Amino acid sequence: MLDSAKVQYPPLPLLKTWVWMMIESDNPEIREKGKKNLIASFGSLAKANEYISQQLKSA
Repeated sequence: MLDSAKVQYPPLPLLKTWVWMMIESDNPEIREKGKKNLIASFGSLAKANEYISQQLKSA
């Protein structure tokens, strides 16, 4: 489990936007930008997925 008390992650609406960019966009540059933003914030897509899933469950 990620310890969000120590690390400040971007707000959930921004994370959702990046996920949308990565999954839904028809533009390869936009898809890559969404992916890079998530990796830059979390270190990996797996950690980003874990954090987003955790936030959605507690919302």
